[in-house]
Amino acid sequence: MGDDSMTPGMQVLMKQMEELRDRFCSDLFDRRDADAAAAAMAVGGSVQEVPSGAGGTGADDVHRYLSQDFLPHLPPDLTHERLSRTLDTRKLVDEVEFSFTHDRELPWLLPGVAPTGRQVTVLAMSLVRIRQNKIDAVRTLWDEAGLRRALGVDTLGATGAHRPSSAA
Repeated sequence: MGDDSMTPGMQVLMKQMEELRDRFCSDLFDRRDADAAAAAMAVGGSVQEVPSGAGGTGADDVHRYLSQDFLPHLPPDLTHERLSRTLDTRKLVDEVEFSFTHDRELPWLLPGVAPTGRQVTVLAMSLVRIRQNKIDAVRTLWDEAGLRRALGVDTLGATGAHRPSSAA
């Protein structure tokens, strides 16, 4: 944020964007408060998990997704650590490492995969678009193939990708 080519106004705007995103993540992952997280969203905002396609568009749908499909299925020991952040005056991208015990079905991330009981770490990239100090869109791209490998489950999934054969 100490770049001399940015105006003070741009620096303030980018700081506000970071604070908005951090509050949204804290509301979701730490406080597990769907009402507070949904309040950070723009009226027509959207949330989408990639590659599962889970999510919602519009205030009611986003709130329903967060409160019914997402938060009730978060593992209790889930932790997250931001590894990097890139932003401009309209968008913010976080690279995040999540760790958890796969002790429940995760319909928003791996629909139809029964709990394995394994402790896993998975990378995700979260792209956030901000409009008028509200979150307009959140797209989280999960490393589904890496997660499936770590869980020891079939790597065929929503992406159609599969583990290469070890036979030559």
